[in-house]
Amino acid sequence: MHRGYLDDLRAFKAVGRERSFTRAAAKLGVSQSALSHTIRELESRLGVRLLTRNTRGVSPTEAGERLLRTVAPRLDKIETELASLSEVQDRPAGTVRITAGDHPVRSIVWPKLTKLLASHPDIKVEITLDNRNVDIVDQRYDAGVRLGEQVAKDMIAVRIGPDVRFAVVGAPSYFADRPPPAAPNDLIDHKCINLRLPTYGGLYAWELERDGHEVKVRVEGQLVFNSIFEVLEAAVAGFGLAFVPEDLALPHIANENLARVLEDWCVPWSGYHLYYPISRQSSAAFDLLVDALRHRE
Repeated sequence: MHRGYLDDLRAFKAVGRERSFTRAAAKLGVSQSALSHTIRELESRLGVRLLTRNTRGVSPTEAGERLLRTVAPRLDKIETELASLSEVQDRPAGTVRITAGDHPVRSIVWPKLTKLLASHPDIKVEITLDNRNVDIVDQRYDAGVRLGEQVAKDMIAVRIGPDVRFAVVGAPSYFADRPPPAAPNDLIDHKCINLRLPTYGGLYAWELERDGHEVKVRVEGQLVFNSIFEVLEAAVAGFGLAFVPEDLALPHIANENLARVLEDWCVPWSGYHLYYPISRQSSAAFDLLVDALRHRE
């Protein structure tokens, strides 16, 4: 094998996955011209075109797609194994990529990671805020965070937080000229602040339950957000009712900025879990991160 093949294949993997010389060069820390030269040299040695270049970027040819399917996963494993060599060192190192929603990141993940990162400066963590149900294998994340009920059965799930309870809340100014809802169906007659779920492209139906009876209510209102924190702020501002995590609402309830309704219809859900594939190659950095996030009673 040509001495430079591994580096060249790594360069091709980056371009093929990013579909862009600009993004791939930034990721690899090289210039675009050097990266383009590397790809041309690789294509010349292999005797086959790997990428199709156009004004919108690049895309793999049939041969390129085959190389991405077969060789790229092996390169990933080689890079993971090399990173895992840090296990024999006193200072674990490596990058861990996580995808998680805005609420668990701010309330659980980030507060716990601050201690880990302070004591292990060679561990790097990349967090992508995303409320979708992301395919972490396809998107090449090391782990994701979801509520317990949403974790696929073929994943290892580690609880990282207590049970989560939501609350239906509204500002005193909102209730000044209208009665509070007494039952879930009453929400239809109220202005409500919606949350859009990117995975399904639709609006989240509020999930309420009492005495084993589950109700999903599709609400209407002036505002739609894709972040729970903006939903909360809009409720405090009096734009309607919101369905938000209880831990976010309680300080505002205590300060009388918000009033709670339908409390007996809001039951606890299984808390947030960190999940990752059973087949994932372990590393010292990843194991330390899992242990740092693990929920302890």
